[in-house]
Amino acid sequence: MANPLDTDVGSELFSSYEAELKLVQADLSQKLDQIPDLSGEPRKAAISQAERAVEEADELLEQMRIEKANIPSSTRTKVNQRFRNHESDVDVAKRKLRSLADDRSALFGSRYSDNPNDVQLEQRQQLLSGTDRLDRSSQRLKASQALANDTEAIGASTLADLHTQRETIMHTNATLLESEGYVDRSVKTLRGMARRMATNRIITVCIITVLVLLIIAVVYSKFS
Repeated sequence: MANPLDTDVGSELFSSYEAELKLVQADLSQKLDQIPDLSGEPRKAAISQAERAVEEADELLEQMRIEKANIPSSTRTKVNQRFRNHESDVDVAKRKLRSLADDRSALFGSRYSDNPNDVQLEQRQQLLSGTDRLDRSSQRLKASQALANDTEAIGASTLADLHTQRETIMHTNATLLESEGYVDRSVKTLRGMARRMATNRIITVCIITVLVLLIIAVVYSKFS
């Protein structure tokens, strides 16, 4: 059997398919063990169920084959070995199922013979099996369509969020520009106030200088 699941980075989805495959393999193994004890219609039903399990295992193997290509090369060697082990186990189950299905005497019981009725019955079983596979494929297609619809809805929601964020950014930018205008006007006002203060200071100094000169002149005139 395959190695236990690991939790290497990048292999989570592969491990999920692997866990599902293990369940299918266990169910398939149980069905294969039951088939030798059956005959007639129960045996045909069990073989049909085993065939569906094999098909499901093949589909999971294909998903695992696709997913392992996305796993980092540093951990891909171990994943490849696990994949080959699972693939070998499924091949063994296929051969065992083929051997059981080819035992026509056990399949048809006392009614087995090489007449056209047996061929028609076998064709009917194949037709039913094909119909069942078609139904399951249809279900998978519906699930894929539902997933696509969900993805489309998420994309639309994301675009709406991005549009809202864009409007927020534009509004913030307009506010910043307006604030920048306020700052410019404030700077101009402060500069004007600074100029007036400098002018007042010069005038004050001039007045004080004139007063001092007048005082000196008065004092000089009294003592001369």
